[in-house]
Amino acid sequence: MKRPKITIIGAGNVGATAAHWALSRNLGDVVLLDVMAGIPQGKALDLLQAGPVDGFCWRVVGSNDYRDSVDSDVVIITAGLARKPGMSRDDLLAKNVEIVKSCAEQTARFSPNAVLIVVTNPIDAMVYTAYRISGFPRQRVLGMAGVLDSARYRTFLAAALGVAPRDVNAMVMGIHGDNMLPLVRLANVAGVPVSDLLDAETLAEIVRRTQHGGAEIVNHLKSGSAFYAPGLAAIEMAEAIINDGKRVLPCAVWLEGEFGISECFLGVPVVLGSAGVERIVEFSLTDEERAALGESEKIVRAQMQATGIG
Repeated sequence: MKRPKITIIGAGNVGATAAHWALSRNLGDVVLLDVMAGIPQGKALDLLQAGPVDGFCWRVVGSNDYRDSVDSDVVIITAGLARKPGMSRDDLLAKNVEIVKSCAEQTARFSPNAVLIVVTNPIDAMVYTAYRISGFPRQRVLGMAGVLDSARYRTFLAAALGVAPRDVNAMVMGIHGDNMLPLVRLANVAGVPVSDLLDAETLAEIVRRTQHGGAEIVNHLKSGSAFYAPGLAAIEMAEAIINDGKRVLPCAVWLEGEFGISECFLGVPVVLGSAGVERIVEFSLTDEERAALGESEKIVRAQMQATGIG
């Protein structure tokens, strides 16, 4: 049988961490690609030497040549500049759009049947770039955002409640940015609504902290941005695809009428399987939630236009 193959473009902190998580979860062979000579080779060799300790036996290749990525099942784009204190995700748009264009072109050339996961910020604009440039169907081009944002949301809720994060069910929709929509109405602990357990002021602060979760980490680090959780969030998506897991995960996808929105990338819950997005899980929104999602839509449409890609 063909061994599963994951290519990660960008051997920085996010890309190398994603490679580590992929190997630790025994997902398949990993190719770590980067334009910097020596960086992916060194990190790949380091990861390979962790195999005897962790128990995995997959191939790990570091490369500067896209030919090594040929026939990948999943391609994860992490390449791009990271945020610095005071920078918004939008500040990165002009710098990263050209990088993502090149990554998408090479992915389409060498892995035309792959599912493409975009991690580079601003994610909603970059996944749009990858979608247009690759020419892939919408089912096979996804943005990693909601998995990460929802993990942050669940973490903060669990801390406030004093419970295990795994027992908190909560989801974030919309843009990957300050206008994201952490859904309070649907958040629960083992089925019990969080609104029955926490007061409105505490919930409002958790929503605010979730919306600014990335900036909080950037401000601590001073140079660079989060990478452990983003790397694992991307691999959570890749695992659902490689194992045909039918996982329901919030991802940035191209909408064609779902939730009343068309021709726009936004984070919504989807079913992920071997072909990528099998379906979008639609449900009724309140007027307030719909208005918030509409604000996300406005911002993403402006970002999409700013890419200069029709």
